[in-house]
Amino acid sequence: MDLQTILIVEDDQTLRESLCGALSDADYHVFAASGAKEALSLVGAAPDLVLLDLNLPDGSGFALCQTIKQRHEIPVIFLTARDDEADIVKGLDMGGDDYIPKPFRLPVLLSRIRAVLRRGRTGEQGDVLTCGCIRLIRSRTEVYAGDSPLQLTAGEYRLLLTLMEHKNQTLTRTRLLERLWDEGGNFVNDNTLTVTMKRLREKLAEVPSAERMIKTVRGIGYKLVEVENDEA
Repeated sequence: MDLQTILIVEDDQTLRESLCGALSDADYHVFAASGAKEALSLVGAAPDLVLLDLNLPDGSGFALCQTIKQRHEIPVIFLTARDDEADIVKGLDMGGDDYIPKPFRLPVLLSRIRAVLRRGRTGEQGDVLTCGCIRLIRSRTEVYAGDSPLQLTAGEYRLLLTLMEHKNQTLTRTRLLERLWDEGGNFVNDNTLTVTMKRLREKLAEVPSAERMIKTVRGIGYKLVEVENDEA
């Protein structure tokens, strides 16, 4: 089986070489760039994922992520020492698929890489989306909890669909609002999102194994998870 390819964009040579070695040992094909210009020349090789530092010597990681997303369907994980809330929100709103602050533990990084790559293979293309006991069938606009149909409004369905398309991925409120246009083409406001999220959670709470699938990421947004042990 062909190895999945990861492009590392990191200006710190020691960390770059360490990541290259660790990811190679984890059976990924790895290549690396020390700056934005070099990274853009390598993105054309269509890596399966980009690990991207924010502080680059010849440009902003935010701008580079935006350019990559405009040109390619490639997931991007930010890997950076800048871990304040505003930077995390900005990175996710620009299309970043995950955001991992430095310092980090290698097992955590590998787990997050696997999760993002798994979403890229199966999360957004299939007709049937699943999360635990919840099953959503796009072509029939139907949702099931086990074998029982789950009755949702149009807004609740669109919200759940968006969360399931990005399972295990943090979505900011801004990004959710951009996805949740109503049937008349009107933009859903922030209060509508809050109310719809509350009602969706209440309906999932009626399903014993699904009551805490939607996790609140404080100050940022929400994500749908398979198993969550912490309070949302």
